[in-house]
Amino acid sequence: MSTALVRLWRGEESLARAFWEYAIVYGTLANAITTIGTFAAVAADAPAWVALVIFLLPLPYNVFVVVAVWRSAVRYQGPHEWSVLARIAVIVWALIACVA
Repeated sequence: MSTALVRLWRGEESLARAFWEYAIVYGTLANAITTIGTFAAVAADAPAWVALVIFLLPLPYNVFVVVAVWRSAVRYQGPHEWSVLARIAVIVWALIACVA
């Protein structure tokens, strides 16, 4: 595993980078791509299990990034409000990713 991902998993990356880069940018991009893939599979009359597998592909990454942001928030040395807001926002983001 790359050093950056290990640092992210341990919560050693900055809260801003963990949240904005890994969750919002990369995570949202992965979720959007798989959502489009799911719609394409359904439109192409692929078996339901194929659409389900495509839809669930980003789930491990989503869990990974929620844990990473949470750990980064715990280590955050700035105002406590930002730590709390990041935790709430990443949970809301993950819930939206599950239903979108």
